Amino acid sequence: MVNAAASDRLSQASDKKLRPARLSVIINAASGANDKEEIAARLIELFKSSGADARVELARDGEDIREMARRAAREETEVVVAGGGDGTISAVASVLAGTDKIMGVLPLGTLNHFAKDLSIPLDLEEAVRVCIAGKVARVDVGEVNGHVFVNNSSLGLYPSIVRFRDRQRARLGLSKWLAFVWATLSVLRRYPFMYVRLSTDDAKLLRRTPFVFVGNNEYQMEGLSLGARSCLDKGELSLHVAHRTGRLGLLRFAVRALFGGLRNEKDFDSLCTEEIWVETRRRRLSVAMDGEVTTMNTPLHYRVRPGALRVLVPGGKVNGK
Repeated sequence: MVNAAASDRLSQASDKKLRPARLSVIINAASGANDKEEIAARLIELFKSSGADARVELARDGEDIREMARRAAREETEVVVAGGGDGTISAVASVLAGTDKIMGVLPLGTLNHFAKDLSIPLDLEEAVRVCIAGKVARVDVGEVNGHVFVNNSSLGLYPSIVRFRDRQRARLGLSKWLAFVWATLSVLRRYPFMYVRLSTDDAKLLRRTPFVFVGNNEYQMEGLSLGARSCLDKGELSLHVAHRTGRLGLLRFAVRALFGGLRNEKDFDSLCTEEIWVETRRRRLSVAMDGEVTTMNTPLHYRVRPGALRVLVPGGKVNGK
């Protein structure tokens, strides 16, 4: 969702309905559980029946997605549509951020956080309609050492869980969720800590922590809207760090997040800023970005890029209302 307070800033970009002559649609064949070839065929019909000229392609993996997006960005295609989960959206956004190209979103993944935060319909036909006749809004992206993310990035527990999950899926053919549960239990059994020095314009923190979480704009950390964002255009990153806590402490954090009081937790830091520097004792660190994990050299430099991404949103949902 885009903050109502930012409506004046967005009005020039979003007051005109887009009627693209041509769209490039990139579908991640590996995301979600549905038959993507069947979905691709249905999309061709949906775009055709709406009078849109759409090229629909199936991508095999993340690099395939980025290469298709780069090719579309070089062409006269005005809109590049990402069809898949948050990792797919992030891969396309990493190519389009900072350009004049517009991104459409078809939420075909499991969680679809980015689409939900922008009020993009989860129904395929409705999402196609937004890609054809939606309004253009400028939203922020986050960046760490030059790598773009649209939702969040994390260090510590989560990257370890994702890597363990992917190994088990490849080795045993487990479902994504079963592998994730197994990976979580296995990583929590070891429960690794790391020492980090976190620096922002206003704070310096030295922490021994199981995780560091950096969000593109502020995440709701308590209550029924846990994990959602009220806006994606405030031009800031949110930083959340647990410290001096064990497994039971993490459970306590989870309970307080659900029922309130997390912000008063003395072993949990939360703040908003535009840039974050992360120093560790390690020369290289596993970094998760929108559910994908890569290894980066330290120190890590996080920054927000305000309004760097042009994205199509529902005509009546520009301000999340």
